[in-house]
Amino acid sequence: MHFHRVHIEVTNICGLACSFCPPKLQPSKTMPLAFFEKVIKQLQPFTKSLAFHVMGDPLTLSNLQEYLELAHKYGFEVELTTSGYFLDKVAFSTLFHPSVRQINISLNSYNKNSLNLSFDDYMSKVLKLCKEKLAKHPKPFINLRLWNFDEACSEVEYNTLLLESLSSFFDMRLSSEELYKTRPKSLRLASKVLLNFDSYFQWPSMHSTHYSQGTCYGLKSHIAILADGRVVPCCLDGDGVINLGDLNTTALSDILNSSRAQAMIKGFAEGKAVEELCLKCSYKDRFSDS
Repeated sequence: MHFHRVHIEVTNICGLACSFCPPKLQPSKTMPLAFFEKVIKQLQPFTKSLAFHVMGDPLTLSNLQEYLELAHKYGFEVELTTSGYFLDKVAFSTLFHPSVRQINISLNSYNKNSLNLSFDDYMSKVLKLCKEKLAKHPKPFINLRLWNFDEACSEVEYNTLLLESLSSFFDMRLSSEELYKTRPKSLRLASKVLLNFDSYFQWPSMHSTHYSQGTCYGLKSHIAILADGRVVPCCLDGDGVINLGDLNTTALSDILNSSRAQAMIKGFAEGKAVEELCLKCSYKDRFSDS
């Protein structure tokens, strides 16, 4: 069993309250550094890529450098996913650490919060990072995520403002009208700097009225480990509804070989969702062949 990446929630604290995210139900928790090392040692046979994100923002950690050092020590590459709000709180030497393969910035977080921060000040942080990357750091990708391109064009005003800012900085024409028509998945802004587009999605919930069978990449391309050590099959299960096991007490190999995990793997291979949360998840419908 090998995963494209494993999501590790080094912290579930994000510092914001985006309206497109579900309410935070879990107690605030940061994975202790010693436990993090114990976890990634177990992950070595299963993946070479770690994503420091499930619900939290890793840039809220004052000692993020130490987590990256350990990841580097054990041969992992890391993806950092952030709102961008805390970019000026972390040194470039940390953000461009040798272990960092990719930095994802959720640009649609700005207008979905009540922040004491102007749009220009927010974008200046993002563009400063891009400038530093292009000048000195060829390795990592920067993915600027604009995941609000819904069919209703509900964020066209904000997106137009954002695209104007990016157009000016990267000296290229980005038309919101054209992009809404053509709906590309991504655009190259500069060397290893991409603008990614997607639509809003509904987070899976046991309270959802959605119900469908189908397949999923959970337990196939990835798993997630929450800040408290619980292993879940999917990066969208931030509340640990499908708790496959606890790394505080059980080895990862045993958790992945458990009857519950194996039943999910078998079910997805047959196009069946065996867990109730999966049945209520509409995101998996994106993977349907129908």
